[in-house]
Order: sequence, then C-alpha cells, then structure tokens
Amino acid sequence: MWLVTSVNCIFLSFSLKTGFLKWKPDYDSAASEYGKAAVAFKNAKQFEQAKDACLKEAVAHENNRALFHAAKAYEQAGMMLKEMQKLPEAVQLIEKASMMYLENGTPDTAAMALERAGKLIENVDPEKAVQLYQQTANVFENEERLRQAVELLGKASRLLVRGRRFDEAAISIQKEKNIYKEIENYPTCYKKTIAQVLVHLHRNDYVAAERCVRESYSIPGFNGSEDCAALEQLLEGYDQQDQDQVAEVCNSPLFKYMDNDVSAHPAPCPALLSPSLRPMLREEARRVHVEQVYCGDTPCSVCGSPSRSLTE
Repeated sequence: MWLVTSVNCIFLSFSLKTGFLKWKPDYDSAASEYGKAAVAFKNAKQFEQAKDACLKEAVAHENNRALFHAAKAYEQAGMMLKEMQKLPEAVQLIEKASMMYLENGTPDTAAMALERAGKLIENVDPEKAVQLYQQTANVFENEERLRQAVELLGKASRLLVRGRRFDEAAISIQKEKNIYKEIENYPTCYKKTIAQVLVHLHRNDYVAAERCVRESYSIPGFNGSEDCAALEQLLEGYDQQDQDQVAEVCNSPLFKYMDNDVSAHPAPCPALLSPSLRPMLREEARRVHVEQVYCGDTPCSVCGSPSRSLTE
C-alpha cells in the first residue's frame, strides 16, 4: 500500500497549471513524472493505473511535440491493456503508436509495433491480424526491406488460408512470389508456386492452377525443375481424375518434405485432392487438406496424418 500511496504523491507533486511567474506548462517534467508513476504502478501490478499514467505521459509528450516518446508511451499503455487481457483495445493503442512513429520518421519502429500488435491479436481476431501483417509488409516494402516484407506477407497468407479466405490467400501468395522473384530467391518461388496451385485447386479453379504453373515458366530454372514436373503431373492427375497419380505426387519426397529435407512429417492424404470423392466429403476434405498443408501440423480429418506448413 505504501507504494501506491507514494505513487499518488507523485501525481500530486507536479502541476501543469500556469501562473504569473509560469507562463508555459512544463510538459517535459510532467511526462517524466507520469512515466515514473507508470513504472511504479506496473511493478505493483496495478495495470489499470499504469495504463492511465502511460496515457497521460503520452499526452504530455504530444503537447511537447515529442512524437517518438509519445508513441512509446501509447505503446506501453497498450502493453498494460495486454496484461489485462483487453487485446482489441491494446491493438488500437499500438496502431496509434505506429502511426506516430511513421509521422516521426521512424518506419522501422512503426513496423515492429504493428507486427507485435498482429501477434497479440492473431488468436483472437485473425482477420485483424492479417490486416496488421499486411500493413507491416507495406511499411517494410516502402523502405525497400523486401525480406522483412515477404516474411510478414507469409504470415498473412497462412492466416488467410486458415480462415478459408482462399481468394485473398491466392493474391497474398502471388505477392510473396513476386518479391521472392525480385530478390532472386528462385527456389522459394518454386515452393510458392506449389502453394498457389494447391490453393487454386481448393478454390475449385483448375484453370487458375494451370495458368499459375504456365506463368511460372518465366522464372529462371523453374521449367525443367522437379517442382515443375511434379505440378504438371499433379494437374494432369487432377484433370484426368486419376487418384493414383495424384497420390503418387503427394507422396513424393518433394511434397512430403516441402520445407525440411529431413522432416519426418508424411504427406497429406492424397485422396483429398481427388475429384472422384463424394461431393460432401470432397468439399470438407479440401478444406482440411489446404489448412494442414499450408497452416501447420494439423491432423487430417480423413487420414489423421500431420503435414508441414508451406510458408514456414
């Protein structure tokens, strides 16, 4: 209790009022004292009061035109809300902080704040997380930090597929692929082409899947690669409704060990890509298959086998 009392005394120990001999409020000192109070409240695990102190510190910095420090204070207020499990409100403050970082001319800090916000909200509101990751990617791309940008686009793509937003996922993966091509990481372009084809097939769009492979012939080394050959074989099997051929491709080392050559994860159930299944089973199987292939080690509801994520 003595700690809380002492902190309250800090609040009462300074004033922003002006007077005959004080024409301008001392925002700098006020911000400093509010910051000290916020730390004390945080250490006492009184997060609501800590959040309020951070917000007052932020306002004082804003009045002093210290945008970077104001953004830091808003971000800290967001972290206090995180401690209170008020994640949407926390994200709002962190977004506000990121905008101030951009205004201050520190885009890298803005991008890192947005990425943190995305991680906070990912399990609660994946749609919001996708938006945040895409915003982060845009900031990095504007700064010509393409490797960081494509990493964030990959996170957005995984969430889009997990949420069965396949149309948007196809666009997001194409953006990834374009960046990998720009930085001349051609082998990863091949893997993104495989991801694209799978997503297009799960969208019931064989034409788009075939076009995706055809357009990838322009990528150096793709035509004649094992990735290209496997995709052509997969599409042929899919077109001919040849389940055995589809199974052969899905069980090939290229598909089984998509991201890690020594991975012990088996290939996803090949029947999930077969158009010969009953319509209801096929639709459900497609959903499960694309989630397990693209989103992580989720067991297949048909065969029970896990699979690696294509975008890790």
